[in-house]
Amino acid sequence: MRENDSRKLSMPALNELRGQAEQCRPQGMGLKGTAGLCGMSRNTVNEAWQRYKAGGWKAIRVWKTGRPIGKGRILTSEQEKETQRLLRERTPDQLKMPYALWNRPAVREPIERRYDRKLAIRRVGLYLERWGFTPQKPPGKAYEQRPEAVRKWMHEDFPAIRARAKAEGCRHQARSSTQEGSA
Repeated sequence: MRENDSRKLSMPALNELRGQAEQCRPQGMGLKGTAGLCGMSRNTVNEAWQRYKAGGWKAIRVWKTGRPIGKGRILTSEQEKETQRLLRERTPDQLKMPYALWNRPAVREPIERRYDRKLAIRRVGLYLERWGFTPQKPPGKAYEQRPEAVRKWMHEDFPAIRARAKAEGCRHQARSSTQEGSA
């Protein structure tokens, strides 16, 4: 890919380059020379030139395409803010919901009740992502874990508990994961 890729330029910078190219073409400069001078491809220069001939300077200007931000959303801005506030200030069990933590189905329920809007689970996920709520995964190991204390418990305390339980005639014996592998 070329270093001067016009797809990475801002709209004003791209419009400036197109304007420069269209100043060169009427003076007799060819496509290749104009493209080299302005750092654009020959196809881009040719397309801009054709547009200029058909409609003048206004025709060569480019603008941001696509749907405007916020257009086509199901929830209004105020509804989004209120829902975010709810997620930050409450937990599902405080709202008498059968969930311990906020997940997509748990978020969908209050939206449906409050605003009478039925959202697809995927749409709820997109809203959560947009609001900055990310899926959290608990760490596999406790941060405060002390390996020496765990080792002491496994090799000293637990065997003593097991021996005492056996001496008292307990029927069920707990098995540790290290002892299961050797049994």
